[in-house]
Amino acid sequence: MSKRVAIIGAGPAGLTAAYLLGKENQEVIVFEKDPVYVGGISRTESYKGYHFDIGGHRFFSKSKEVEDFWTEILGDEMLERPRSSRIYYNKKFFSYPLVAFEALKKLGIIESALCVLSYIKAKIFPKKNPQNFEDWVVNQFGQRLFNIFFKTYTEKVWGIPCKEISADWAAQRIKGLSLSSAIWNALFKPRPSHKGAVIKTLIDSFRYPKQGPGLMWERCTEKCIAMGVQVKMNSGVKDISLNNHKWTVQTEDGNMYSDFDYVLSSAPMRELIQSVKPCFNNEVLNNASQLGYRDFLTVVLICKDEDAFSDNWIYIHDPSVKVGRIQNFKSWSPYMVPDPEMACYGLEYFCFEGDGLWTSSDADLIALATSEIAQIGLTNPGAVVDGYVVRQPKAYPVYDQDYKERVNAIREAIKEYPGLYLVGRNGMHKYNNQDHSMMTAMLAAKNIVAGKEVYDLWEVNEDAEYHEGGNRGAEDLAKPVGRLVPTRVKD
Repeated sequence: MSKRVAIIGAGPAGLTAAYLLGKENQEVIVFEKDPVYVGGISRTESYKGYHFDIGGHRFFSKSKEVEDFWTEILGDEMLERPRSSRIYYNKKFFSYPLVAFEALKKLGIIESALCVLSYIKAKIFPKKNPQNFEDWVVNQFGQRLFNIFFKTYTEKVWGIPCKEISADWAAQRIKGLSLSSAIWNALFKPRPSHKGAVIKTLIDSFRYPKQGPGLMWERCTEKCIAMGVQVKMNSGVKDISLNNHKWTVQTEDGNMYSDFDYVLSSAPMRELIQSVKPCFNNEVLNNASQLGYRDFLTVVLICKDEDAFSDNWIYIHDPSVKVGRIQNFKSWSPYMVPDPEMACYGLEYFCFEGDGLWTSSDADLIALATSEIAQIGLTNPGAVVDGYVVRQPKAYPVYDQDYKERVNAIREAIKEYPGLYLVGRNGMHKYNNQDHSMMTAMLAAKNIVAGKEVYDLWEVNEDAEYHEGGNRGAEDLAKPVGRLVPTRVKD
């Protein structure tokens, strides 16, 4: 039987669910608060014909269903792109992933020797049961390499000391990497293990839509609408209420939509929990209110192309500048830049909504970015001809020491609200990749069509590992391998 489903948020998770449910002839309404863009943080904004990604989105997944979904939506509008990224530290550029011998050479004989000794010390005297980011990485690389290649950038991103960041963050993003593995991979070409897994950062190519990730979600929206899915833009959700097993959605403009069997929310968990009626108890509300987010802004510089660099992006580990990462949109896709004589760079500044950076004028931010990109030596100020600023609130759910307990308490409380699913990065307060967010939506859609809890969405990426290595599309979402994707809930 057809179900009536409300979806909050037209990002990758929301639109994936909408598309799949639309194909199954379910009645779906998508509520998106942005008046113009779909795709959430995976949208593509444009200015004077230049297109730019909000953070950089590689299209690579080990899930066959995700890869097939992307192909179904965009087909030959997906490009195959080479991966190229580096780290900038102490006025030098280092390959990323780290190439051990290159890194040690550029650090110099004395510093390299100290790094190796520090690594040996970490292996002989490891920190037992590391709970925070610093201790986890020090165990893998040693204290000195942690200070050089992890500390500054990580604290720029999160705005809090590495000692206060959960070890889950390190486990998810860099599991499988260490100084010894970096040296091994420099000497020998990595081969799949008996489990078929390779270190996630070893992928050297990915797919990418011609005009950025937003093209995927714009096309997906068009296909959804053609199937009868309603997509309501400029429709932020004020609250959702459950009565007699039916959900009602009230939007910020005062409109009411009722008789929903299910609500799928990719809205930030902190906001969603506060908007549910009947209200959660005070403990759950307090846990939600304490969840943290990190915001960022991108300063786009349109420049004369001086072949300054060809990387997709560069991590900036230099504490003397505020910029954390620099994107080269032309390297992501030449279709992002309309004039072949021009280049388009995106300088990312991590901040908190409302702080000094966030509230700076666009003119001041463009001036700051122009100065810092020149200081790093990537282009001359005279080459910059224009600029544009994009502010992105709640870009990253914060993995502080208490986040897991808070999320688990909320997850348990939601069981008392039948038909409510949390999906996606902010919806589940998980630092999911785009494909992991889509997986949660795919499984929610399967459950809705089945009319019962066949899959546990929370097991997507549950092992905290960032699964981006290995063979593209090699795994079937419906036939899990190990814990890479969810298993069926036992009856």
